[in-house]
Amino acid sequence: MKILVRKYIKKESTSGLILILVTILALVIRNSDLSHFYTSFLHTQIEFKIGEILDISKPLILWINDGLMALFFLLIGLEIKRELIAGHLSSPQKVALPAIAALGGMLVPAVIYVFFNYGDDFALQGWAIPTATDIAFALGILSLLGRRIPVSLKIFLMALAIFDDLGAIIIIAFFYTSDLSFHAISLAVICIIVLFMLNRFQVTKLGFYWIVGILLWIFVLKSGVHATLTGIIVAFSIPLHVLNEKRKLVSPVKSLQHHIHYWVAFYILPLFAFVNAGVDLSDLSIEKISNGASLGIIFGLFFGKQIGVFLFSYLAIKYNIAKLPRCATWPQIYGISVLTGIGFTMSLLIDSLAFHDSNAFYYTDKLGILIASFLSGIVGYLILRFVKSRKSCNI
Repeated sequence: MKILVRKYIKKESTSGLILILVTILALVIRNSDLSHFYTSFLHTQIEFKIGEILDISKPLILWINDGLMALFFLLIGLEIKRELIAGHLSSPQKVALPAIAALGGMLVPAVIYVFFNYGDDFALQGWAIPTATDIAFALGILSLLGRRIPVSLKIFLMALAIFDDLGAIIIIAFFYTSDLSFHAISLAVICIIVLFMLNRFQVTKLGFYWIVGILLWIFVLKSGVHATLTGIIVAFSIPLHVLNEKRKLVSPVKSLQHHIHYWVAFYILPLFAFVNAGVDLSDLSIEKISNGASLGIIFGLFFGKQIGVFLFSYLAIKYNIAKLPRCATWPQIYGISVLTGIGFTMSLLIDSLAFHDSNAFYYTDKLGILIASFLSGIVGYLILRFVKSRKSCNI
């Protein structure tokens, strides 16, 4: 099990380092003579049409945010399902600490954001922006520390980020939907029934799930509910373990996860970062970045996440609801808490849903995400780099 965890962390870590490089590239291009080509690329109109039956026309950035990111959510859903049924979240004792820590890491940043934006109805739409952790980015930072960090802490961060993502999914479903089309929702419900019938009859051919999943994505997109949620629904419909026609135990979940992880980690997430992280810094000023939305995001992610995660972890362990991860120390828990302030992918996605890529804040909302994420990454790394590990413990 420990070897599998190390392999997973290694993949996520490499992806996180690529995200850092792609983000820097997007910022450089957006603030160079190539800026015009960058914005034109983002708003390239792409249309998918089948006669009079179907017509979907969106700019490239929305095809990525609404379409390709559904595959990211599919991967997240597969990971959540595996961990809940047979992994590190398969018992109440294993779930307790990361779940409680994640709850604190969502509540405190949201409260801080609301404090900075109370009375501004438009800005308040972004209350959920500082609530999520970017698992790839955070594990990318941890990878730089090598064996200084016990595997138990890496698992704790991974599990916490999974709960964060699950919370973000619920928030998107309930708070970031547009006007609903009940006709499209009805068709989506039929697709969901078909998916779970496939699960009920233990169908192992993933092609069937792909076909129904694509139809579900179209109907959810047309319904007004955010289409990325399709990935979670499809993930939970795929059987974890089944007997194939040769009476051999196989795992469709593990197989699909193995096949799409590479594409999500090394193509989809970097592409998402590239099209969303290009912030125009040419007219930046202290006055512009001091608006409530930007300050709420920066303080929420950097201070709110570390306060919420560390405080709720402390209370859970103090009152014997959970136990301190093996070989971990409290300074290391604090360092991990700081790293959870790396919002990035999920924060940028929620930002696009909350403000619809509006220029109302001169893009300082996105800049706030980048500032808080990089600040959390640097400070978290320095803390974990210099705190001492527990003596006489095999990590």
